[in-house]
Amino acid sequence: MREIRLRSVWLLIIPFLWFARPTLQLLLIGVGLAGLGLFIRAMSAGFIHKEKQLTTTGPYAFTRNPLYFGTFFLGLGITIAGGHWAFPILFLAFFAGVYGRTIAGEALLLTELFGDQYRAYADNVPLFLPRPTPWRPEGAPSPPGFDFARYKRNREYEALLGVVAGFVFLTARMCF
Repeated sequence: MREIRLRSVWLLIIPFLWFARPTLQLLLIGVGLAGLGLFIRAMSAGFIHKEKQLTTTGPYAFTRNPLYFGTFFLGLGITIAGGHWAFPILFLAFFAGVYGRTIAGEALLLTELFGDQYRAYADNVPLFLPRPTPWRPEGAPSPPGFDFARYKRNREYEALLGVVAGFVFLTARMCF
């Protein structure tokens, strides 16, 4: 599913680049939303131990899918900045279709890998929209903090580079 998700986004990028008509106001709104998304993704990437242990700390104490929650803001910010009403609508449809399936598949995988531990986590932490306070299982030790080496190992800097490139293009498109 990851390959489909990463490759299919290119089907939206080409028309986006062609039809984008950004304005300064939309760029500023978009940068704010995308910046929030990048922050959420960066924090998430610095905590996650992909398929090695169930991560329930940091952003994962608020939502089971903080990487995708960050992606939502990132994509929404870029598409709003694009300056055409259809971009955010297409993004929302794409996101719901592709990420909805991805999230469901990952929940099944995590249930297989971590069983009752994941079920207890899923009973207390929402699938997508964050809870207002972090969840910690009773008697759990203090969670480890953000690990920059893990952030780099998860190659989350690629999202930052992509967003910067997107906003450089949109700024140039606005100016010319």
